[in-house]
Amino acid sequence: MNEESVGIVETKTLEIEGEIKLDSGKTLNNVTVAYETYGELNKEKSNAILICHALTGDAHAAGWHKGAKKPGWWEIVIGPGKAIDTEKYFVICSNVLGGCKGTTGPSSINPETNKEYGLEFPVITIRDMVKVQKKLVESFNINQLYAVIGGSMGGMQVLQWMVSYPKMMKKAMPIATAAMSYPQQIAFNAVGRQSIFSDPNWNGGNYYETGEIPRNGLSLARMIAHITYLSDESMDIKFGRGLQDKDEISYDFTVDFQVESYLKYQGESFVKRFDANSYLYITKAVDLFDLSVTNSLIDGFKDVECKVEVLSVDSDWLYPTEQSTEIVTALNANDVEVSFSEIKSNYGHDAFLLEKGQLNFILSKFLSDNIVEDIMMEEVVTIRENADVQDAAKLMLDKHVTHIPVVTDDYKLIGIVTSWDLSKSIATNSNHLKDIMTTTVKYCHGNDSIEDIARQMRKFDISCLPVVNDDMKVLGLITIDQISNLLS
Repeated sequence: MNEESVGIVETKTLEIEGEIKLDSGKTLNNVTVAYETYGELNKEKSNAILICHALTGDAHAAGWHKGAKKPGWWEIVIGPGKAIDTEKYFVICSNVLGGCKGTTGPSSINPETNKEYGLEFPVITIRDMVKVQKKLVESFNINQLYAVIGGSMGGMQVLQWMVSYPKMMKKAMPIATAAMSYPQQIAFNAVGRQSIFSDPNWNGGNYYETGEIPRNGLSLARMIAHITYLSDESMDIKFGRGLQDKDEISYDFTVDFQVESYLKYQGESFVKRFDANSYLYITKAVDLFDLSVTNSLIDGFKDVECKVEVLSVDSDWLYPTEQSTEIVTALNANDVEVSFSEIKSNYGHDAFLLEKGQLNFILSKFLSDNIVEDIMMEEVVTIRENADVQDAAKLMLDKHVTHIPVVTDDYKLIGIVTSWDLSKSIATNSNHLKDIMTTTVKYCHGNDSIEDIARQMRKFDISCLPVVNDDMKVLGLITIDQISNLLS
């Protein structure tokens, strides 16, 4: 543990009263949600960030459980001074519906039978998971999240949040994900599920009472999936054709290669921490995920309102970059404020869990909330409305400016004059400033978001905005060049 960690944390639970109606038409009653929080919720309840975990993750995203040998799964970016700064943000992470780490799932007790649900648990979707997360967020009396962030299946949850609850977040970052599951992704999940089904100990999902879990089937499912999380380059660098604990090929069916041993270890360790039935339900939810409407992703994203950063990994072949750019294209078509970044890594899909430097840089830049007063010009040249055109022209020439706010005697904004207005005065033979100045002037405030103002300036093709206080007194100017320099 170090100073940049949130320290010792505990997983908590929320009991959701009443029923949750699922996409399947079925309902779940009295759902339990396991979650962790880091940092403090501010008085305005405006600094909350929801973290969505990947396929086999859990609520333990950061910090340390007592006696644990490893920290939370995203310790590299969550904590004091990190990109998701817990001295600034209130961070929430929950185990998904259908999971086996404290949230209601197939290994939970069915209140109607007092036995584990098993296959009596209803099939769930990513939207069902998000519906439960929303209940958790609302339990904190949070009306709007500052951001929703997640990778892989967590990225699917982020996208679902954007579509289902477009007003409930300011920013969203889906990482290494897709807006729908494609055939290859479905195929890998299907083979994984078949490996579990084929294990005699699975027993039609009723293995809880026997004490004989489908160890071999679940281990094989994990081995298959884990291959998709890596890249050819990373496997070659890490293993090559190296032999495992031997000097020569054995010419039998024992483990010869290091990569075989590694996958076997991954499978065996996974069995110790995950439930086979949960694996079936969660992979099925991923397969069912599709945000397109009438085969159109543009239609699917038509209601999105938040600012979005889409992040991919250049060596990811499970969710390749092309699938991220499809999201960007569809969002752009809906005039959503969206940007795109790509992690450069040989780790493959798992890079979103490993590339500490790049992740912190990209996340920090995206989450930063620069405001107008941070970059505005405070020394502003102004002019009174009773001045003449020659006065304005001389002032522009002397001060090397192209925009001058027009103010009253007590510096309240009433208009703006530009070099274009001065050239227009020649054509109209106007001598008085009040005859040529723009009176329906657009302006902004010092605490306005840079991103919001940039969007407004692009929309109205404006190169400069006066900055005013609540009394309309001019405080400064902000230009599109200043914004471009900041955001570039």
